[in-house]
Amino acid sequence: MSTEQQVTDQTVIDKVKDTVEKLDGFSLYEDSIHEDGNHLLCIARKGIDKFLLVIPEDGKNTDTEFSGETLDAGSATILKCYLSHKNAEVLRSKFDFTNAVLVGKTDSYGFGDRLGNAGPAHLRAVKGTGFKPVLAQQSIRELERTNRTPADVMDAASWSVFQEGFHEGFGADGDHLKTTENIDRMVKAGYTMFTIDPSDYVVNEVTDMSREELEKDYDKLPWADLDDEPEDFLERVKNEKAELRTGYKIEPTEEEILQGMVKYGRVIAHTRMMAEYLDTTYPDHPAELELSVDETDAPTTLFEHYLVASELSRLGVELVSLAPRFCGDFEKGIDFKGDLEQFRTEYVEHLAIADKFGGYKLSVHSGSDKFSVYEVVGSLNLGAVHVKTAGTSYLEALRTIAECEPDFFREIMAFSLKRFNEDKKTYHISAELDKVEDPMKVSEGELTKYLDDNHARQVLHVAYGSVLSGDFEESKDFKQRLMKALEENEDLHYQNLEKHFDKHLSPFAQ
Repeated sequence: MSTEQQVTDQTVIDKVKDTVEKLDGFSLYEDSIHEDGNHLLCIARKGIDKFLLVIPEDGKNTDTEFSGETLDAGSATILKCYLSHKNAEVLRSKFDFTNAVLVGKTDSYGFGDRLGNAGPAHLRAVKGTGFKPVLAQQSIRELERTNRTPADVMDAASWSVFQEGFHEGFGADGDHLKTTENIDRMVKAGYTMFTIDPSDYVVNEVTDMSREELEKDYDKLPWADLDDEPEDFLERVKNEKAELRTGYKIEPTEEEILQGMVKYGRVIAHTRMMAEYLDTTYPDHPAELELSVDETDAPTTLFEHYLVASELSRLGVELVSLAPRFCGDFEKGIDFKGDLEQFRTEYVEHLAIADKFGGYKLSVHSGSDKFSVYEVVGSLNLGAVHVKTAGTSYLEALRTIAECEPDFFREIMAFSLKRFNEDKKTYHISAELDKVEDPMKVSEGELTKYLDDNHARQVLHVAYGSVLSGDFEESKDFKQRLMKALEENEDLHYQNLEKHFDKHLSPFAQ
C-alpha cells in the first residue's frame, strides 16, 4: 500500500478529464484523481449522485477489487462504482491516507457530520490552519438519533479525504463511550480516538453530604480497582504538596480530598477499566484516549482535575486529551455565556495541570459557535487544544435549505418548534419558544435570520434526531428531502460551511 498516489502530472489529469467528459452528464472532482497500479481512480458526479470511476490505463482492463458496472467512454471502458461500504473498505486497503490515524497531542478540531456530506467542506476550511481534523466524530447518542452506524460515519470521512485529495491525516473519534461494547463497535469501524464518558459514575451530590456520609461513601469506593487503600490514599494525598508552573499550589484540605474522591473515585476506576480493556483486547489497534468530565452539575475545580489526572497517571492511563467542565455555560449552538476573564484564568491553570501529567490537550466540548472562547484560547498561545463541534454543521445545512428550499425550511422549523419541549430534555439550553417567530409569517428572504438567532438555533439543534430519524409521520421523508436538496445545492452548502468554520478557526491564528 502506498501513502502517496495522488496524480499531479497535468498530462494524466487532462487524460482523466477528457475521459470523464465523454461520459454523459458526469462532472469530475479534480483533486480526487489517484493512481492504483494500472488504473486511474477519481470521484465524479452525475446529477445528485457521486461515483468512484476506475479508468484502466490501457483503456480496457477493468479487473479490480472495486465492484461496479462498466461504462463506454469512447476509446475506453471504465468502471462506475457506488460509494458503498464495500468499496470504502477496498479504498482503505489501497490508500493509507483514507484510514484514520492517531492525531496526538497537537491542536485538533472535531467536525461532527451528522448528515455525512459535510466532510469535503470541513477539509477545505481546516486546510492550512495548523489544526488536525477529526472527521469521523459521532457519539452513541448521535448514531441512535440519526440511524447511522460507526461504519457509515467512517466511510463518509474516507470518501471525503479521497475526493479532496487530503493526505495530511485525519482522526476518528468514538465520542461519549460508556461501555466496552461501545469500544468494540468503534474499533471494528477503524476509529482511533476513544472518548470515555464516565458521567454515570460521577457523584454530584457531594456538596450536600455530611462528613459522616462522605466518609461512609469514601470507604465503599472500589479500592481494589484503584490499587490503593482508603487510609493510605488519604494520607498520601494530604502530604502531597504540588505547585503548578503558574505558581498555583495544590494544597487540598481533608474535606476536599474526601469530596473529590467520592465524586470522582468511581470515574477513575471506570476509566482505568475502559483503558485497560482497549489496550488488552486490541493491543495492535492504534488508539488514543480522551476523558470527558464535562457533564457534571458544577465546574471542575483545579483540585478535582489534579486528582483525576494524578490518579490516572499513577494507574498507567495515558490521556491524549481531557475535557473539564469549565466555568460559565457552554450551551449548544450559541456563544459562551459567562465571565471570560474567569475562563481565561482557570483555563491557564487547567492547562498547567495537563502539562504536569504528560501535556495532554484540553478539550472543549459543546464547542460549536463559542467564538469568544476561541479568542481567549487563541490569544494565550499556550499548550494544545481540541475543540468538538457537531450541531453547527447541521445548522449550516439548514441555512442552505432556507436559501434554496424556503417552504421545506418552514416545515422543518415548524416541526422543530413542535418537538422542542420533548427534545430539549437531554440538553442544557436556554431557548424560549415564545422568542421564536412563526415561520409561516416570515418572508423567504428573511428565513436565514433563524440561523442567526440564539433561540431558533437551539430549537433547531435539539430537534435534529426527530427531523432525521423519520420516526414521525410529519418528518418521515425529511432526511431524504434534506439530502437531495443539499446534493442539488452542493456548492452553496460547502460555501456556507467553509464561511462558518473560518469564523471558528481564524481566532486561533493570533
